[in-house]
Amino acid sequence: MQDSSDPWRPLYRAGAVAAACAVVLYVTALVIFATTTAPPDSGGAAILEYVGAHRTGYIVRQLLWLTPSLFLMVVFLALTVALRLHGRSFAAVAGLIAVVSWAVSFAWPTTGDGSLAMVVLSDRYAAAGTPADRAPYVAGAELLSALNDVPAVIGVLQTLGIFLVAILMLRGVFAKPLAWTGVATGAIGVISEILRPVLGWAYALYGVLLFVWLAWTALALWRLSPSAGRPLRRRS
Repeated sequence: MQDSSDPWRPLYRAGAVAAACAVVLYVTALVIFATTTAPPDSGGAAILEYVGAHRTGYIVRQLLWLTPSLFLMVVFLALTVALRLHGRSFAAVAGLIAVVSWAVSFAWPTTGDGSLAMVVLSDRYAAAGTPADRAPYVAGAELLSALNDVPAVIGVLQTLGIFLVAILMLRGVFAKPLAWTGVATGAIGVISEILRPVLGWAYALYGVLLFVWLAWTALALWRLSPSAGRPLRRRS
């Protein structure tokens, strides 16, 4: 039960807005990804030369993939608080994994589509005068490129967080179809992150499900916030 002075009501609204913002940024990044020339898949020198030639667009592209992590921290915090009465311990664990995993993405050197660090390497590569001077920056670019293709623990934890929060959503407050969509998103996401190097475009299935679930979650949190003063009941 919550009373009419429920202090969490603004958080639900913030979570709704954050989810919507994350969807907009992700969709924008996806459109840019599909309509612009992609960086080379291999070859450190070629990658750095591409980044130097498309510097502004490359930075925008990386920021569009990275910034949603900030919004998703707010989304999962709001969901955890909204669901806390339906399993405090489970909510604490699921919320911790979800929020922390998205926060740690800011410390991870790649975005899955490149890296902001590549811009620094590109600038230094261009300033270097000889092949020998450029060699360390080429090696750094190749390392970052390899990290983009390696299954990362952070990606698995992010999708696991979605899965756990969605399992908790089945207990009440949110509609079951929304909860089951989250369960499917998290489960497919975990598999997709583990098998990412071999999935290719099939990885996009997880992305589409994530967009749908986040947009639906934004609407659900927005509807929840005005009624936060009423008892939270299971929805079918």
